[in-house]
Amino acid sequence: MPPKPPVYDESKVKTLSSLEHIRKRPGMYIGRLGSGSHPDDGIYILLKEVIDNSVDEFIMGAGQRVNVSITEEGRVFVRDFGRGIPLGKVVECVSRINTGAKYSTDVFQFSVGLNGVGTKAVNAMSAFFKVTAYREGEYASATFSSGILSDQESGKTDEPNGTLIEFLPDHELFQDFRFDPEFVDKRLWRYAYLNAGLKIYLDKTCYFSKNGLLDLLDKELGGQGIYDPIYYQDQTLEFAFSHSEGYSDTYYSFVNGTYTSEGGTHLSAFREGVLKGVNEFSNKKFSANDVREGIVGTLSVKIIEPVFESQTKNKLGNTDIRAWIVNKVKDAVSSAMYKDSELADRILEKVQRNQKIRKELQSVRKEAKAKAKKVALKIPQLKDCKHHPKRNEPSAKDRENMIFITEGQSAAGSIVSSRDPLTQAVFSLKGKPMNVFGQKLALLYKNEEMYSLMRALNIEESITDLRFDKVILATDADVDGLHIRNLLLTFFLHYFEPLVKLGHVYILETPIFRVRNKEETHYCYSEKEKDEFTRTLQGKGKVKKAVETTRFKGLGEISPKEFKQFIGPDIILKQVDMGSVSEVSEVLSFYMGKNTPDRKTYIMENLL
Repeated sequence: MPPKPPVYDESKVKTLSSLEHIRKRPGMYIGRLGSGSHPDDGIYILLKEVIDNSVDEFIMGAGQRVNVSITEEGRVFVRDFGRGIPLGKVVECVSRINTGAKYSTDVFQFSVGLNGVGTKAVNAMSAFFKVTAYREGEYASATFSSGILSDQESGKTDEPNGTLIEFLPDHELFQDFRFDPEFVDKRLWRYAYLNAGLKIYLDKTCYFSKNGLLDLLDKELGGQGIYDPIYYQDQTLEFAFSHSEGYSDTYYSFVNGTYTSEGGTHLSAFREGVLKGVNEFSNKKFSANDVREGIVGTLSVKIIEPVFESQTKNKLGNTDIRAWIVNKVKDAVSSAMYKDSELADRILEKVQRNQKIRKELQSVRKEAKAKAKKVALKIPQLKDCKHHPKRNEPSAKDRENMIFITEGQSAAGSIVSSRDPLTQAVFSLKGKPMNVFGQKLALLYKNEEMYSLMRALNIEESITDLRFDKVILATDADVDGLHIRNLLLTFFLHYFEPLVKLGHVYILETPIFRVRNKEETHYCYSEKEKDEFTRTLQGKGKVKKAVETTRFKGLGEISPKEFKQFIGPDIILKQVDMGSVSEVSEVLSFYMGKNTPDRKTYIMENLL
């Protein structure tokens, strides 16, 4: 007989308050929680939501400065000098969902905040939250603990108009969290680039941009643009772009000040506009890939009612904006080319060079595909998984899948034996990959291993066709393993830079030592950890317990039973974070280019 179902009556129906619901289902509001080790972790979303409100004031012409401070314990202070929250609505504006002025386009025309949710989410997820509004010589403040109001004050003040928010993320939700200065720095610079003239102070550091997106593009290109950027700005659209000598196109797109890492309709419309602008000027029909290859672009649009595909706003979904963005970009590009013949010549020269390379590759690609079919229908080095993301169905709640790229059969054997075949695939390299730095695209089709890896990932036509959520480099923790890892990163950055830029590439952290006695076993990721656990397991008494220490020379030496825990739910991954386009070029040139005295000196000094 089937088990008796649990009692379901009126007593089981619960009604949560706004902030209780946020605490109960935080992922619905801010995506991942995390500890601060990833730029999309929740603590940065909380910081963003508070600063967004201050930037909204600047956008509406109220306040030119925002002060930010973050203490060692993670307590955040954000003070703006805008209009200040109306004193009679201070409590409601930070605690009641669907309450706020963001719904009034008279007050906030292009809001970057969460439209009445943002500050409430920060309040609900903070162990301590305090808001103080200053208006015309008066102030009102409210203090909360885990979203529950604990104190209110009001009175006279000498403070200038504006709002001060203080919050401490709740350790119950964000365990062992820490604000990474590098991630905070990157976020604050984005605010500066998107809001030319705004000054953001993080303690004594000032974030300020005079030229907005032009400054961002200049930083990303690092002087490697083929021509001076094409730049356009009006009330709702701003963009700047130039071509580099790279193989892929790279974009930094924003909607109402929010970075849309996955692009969306505004980005696809921008790319279409660039293509149509070049073709209109040249009176030719260049292909999209020929025009776009090598472009580095920045784009910002302002929309009164943006529709995003998720709460964390990584991708814009508005379809009604496509036509006007396409037309504005097309007209701006063709106009710039008509006005500057040298600019036009350089663009067409780059496009025609791309076209020539593509035609030269056609026969090479055809030959490579024919050769691959003869070898096998399946890719020999790939042990595939069963589940793959349905990228064309945003609503599908699919499980995350991943592919491990390993060196040699022994390491692959351990992972294959211990993996979850539903979501974990393995691609085993036969030997050291080729150093592709400075090599032409044709080499990708002539090198069997690289071609097989590209096919396994399914990224030949577009990165959007990627068959895996995470591409994980699983190499040994020795000099050879590090070299193979660098060669793989060079491969991805040289030919498929967006794969890294969009955060798909990771490095698997595996233990170097195993320390154990008869009672306990510990896996250590550094010499320091090994020494600490050795002392712990030996004990404090006069008679030391026997401790066995094993150093894993390679992944193949870790038994499948042990390996299972390192690629299971507690897997430790380090995401490969890409700097600017110019930084990538400089780093690859230094490490993977021709041997130089500087590189030799650097290696010798660091080895010593």
